[in-house]
Amino acid sequence: MATYTADQLKYGTPIEALTKGTTYTFTLTKPVSPGTAYFTVQAEDDAGTFTGKPTNASGSYGSFSGIVTEGNFISSSLYSSAVIVKNSAASYTFEPADNIPVSSSFMKATGGMALTIS
Repeated sequence: MATYTADQLKYGTPIEALTKGTTYTFTLTKPVSPGTAYFTVQAEDDAGTFTGKPTNASGSYGSFSGIVTEGNFISSSLYSSAVIVKNSAASYTFEPADNIPVSSSFMKATGGMALTIS
């Protein structure tokens, strides 16, 4: 699996391929900026519509740590998910309901966080 730098996540970076039924751990570093930060994963859209796009955010989430709303997303749909991260390192697990093709979603983070997917 891969590690993504704060610079990559600041502007958005494509997701790696994830396999249906495999549990992945998303680990975020402590934000450099004081306060909270945001991490989002969103499927590619065409002019604001997800018609015909894979449902990349569909699956099982758990083992939340360092997330402001422990166990809840600030936003979750079939196409996107987002969490608010406390001023600490954070992590959660995700098991996709379908295979996620490489570059079919973009990941973004604020606050200077880096990400490892394992």
